[in-house]
Formats: sequence, C-alpha cells, structure tokens
Amino acid sequence: MKKLTTRDFRAFKKSKSNKTLSMLTCYDYQSAQILNETQLDMVLVGDSVGNVILGFETTVEVTINDMITFSSAVKRGAQNKFVIADMPFGSYSTFEIGVENAIKLFQASKVEALKLEGAFENNLKIIKALTENGIPVVGHIGLTPQSVHEQGGYYIHGKDEHAGKKIIEQAKSLEKAGVFMVVLECVDAPLAKTITNELSIPTIGIGSGKDTDGQVLVINDLLKLGPNTPPKFCKPVADLYQTKKELISKYLDEL
Repeated sequence: MKKLTTRDFRAFKKSKSNKTLSMLTCYDYQSAQILNETQLDMVLVGDSVGNVILGFETTVEVTINDMITFSSAVKRGAQNKFVIADMPFGSYSTFEIGVENAIKLFQASKVEALKLEGAFENNLKIIKALTENGIPVVGHIGLTPQSVHEQGGYYIHGKDEHAGKKIIEQAKSLEKAGVFMVVLECVDAPLAKTITNELSIPTIGIGSGKDTDGQVLVINDLLKLGPNTPPKFCKPVADLYQTKKELISKYLDEL
C-alpha cells in the first residue's frame, strides 16, 4: 500500500471518494510493526499513552519527553505509514513554548505530523507558524482530554445550538490556520456530519457518529488488551486480555 501524504489528504474531499479514512492509535514498536503490514491509512501516537500504558488517571501527566519516546518507537515500527504524534498537556501553553516543543518532537520522533487540542487563539497562532515552517498539523476539537477538568468530565459536545455553533466556528478557524485534518471527538453526530460537509479538509471521528470522513480508535480498545470495558463507541473485535490471561495460566499449570 502506498504511503499517504498531506497532499493525498488535502485532495481527499475533492475526489469525492466513498472510502472511509482509517486511523488507529498505537503506542509501541511491535504493534506498529503489525499496523505497518495492513491497509491502515494513518497511525496516531496519542497522549492517551498516559492512561493506557503508563497507568495515569488522565493525560495531564504525560510529558514531551514521553511523547518523543513512544512516538519514536511507533515510527520505527511503522515506517511505511503516515504517523501523527500528540503534543501533550502544557507543551504549547504559550506561543514560544509551543513552537519550541513542536520542533523538538517533530525532529526527534521523525513523525509526519503533530496534533494539537483546541482552537484557542494561542493554538491557532502556533498552528499557523508550524505549517508555514513545514510541520503539518492536525486539529482536535469536541472532547479534548487535556482539558477534561476544565470541561467538567467526559460527555457529548455540541448537543445544543449555541455549543454547536461554537464547534463549527472552531473547525473553520482551524482550517483557516492551516491544519490539513481535524479530529472530532465525542461531537454530536448530526453536528459532526455538518462540520464534515462544510470543511474542505477531512474530519476524523471518534465517538462522533459514522458520517465523518474517517474513524479513529485506540488499538488497545479495539482488541481489548486491558481489563477495563472500552468506551461505548468502540465494539472490540476480540478480548485479547482474557485470551492472554488464559494462555499464561495454562503455561503456569503445565510447569
């Protein structure tokens, strides 16, 4: 499969393709090697590594050095895939800090793009500066886990008219700032469809209905690699946690 580029993603809408773009979130070298051998379009190294791999309660504890470590590992495993890395909490709190950390993460990890949460004025300035200097950026609105405390928890965003208009404005401001793609997380499904129709760049949904241009899930949820129940919007294709536990128990019984 041909490795996709930002040019391909920007041309996606114009092509009026019936294809759904595919993205999976991955955190380790071996899983990335598997994804590298599939028809997957994109790999995201999410700051959700804090919850899923490092055992933190939220993503807030994840550092820029954590993201460099995990993004570099994934990129080494998925060399033929378009890989995107999250900018973690606090790493773009000001314009100067954001640009410096983005360059650091982009250079060290060798990923193809970075993802920033939110559409605040400072973020838009950073996105514009990065894209003008050769660093592709993905936007992320709706539920933004780095702001979960400020947002007041996990819930569907944009269900009322006022909130919906705000999210549409955010999506358009991100497009204007230069992002080539926008992730819509836990956005009300009809609103996500409207945003998808109004933007000239692809939308990637997670818990935002089926009418976005693409879908993203965490591979650990898709394969149920942990003991916890995956989010409602994810229907696991296997229960590898239970399978691995049974196989390890079988080995121990046979010692």
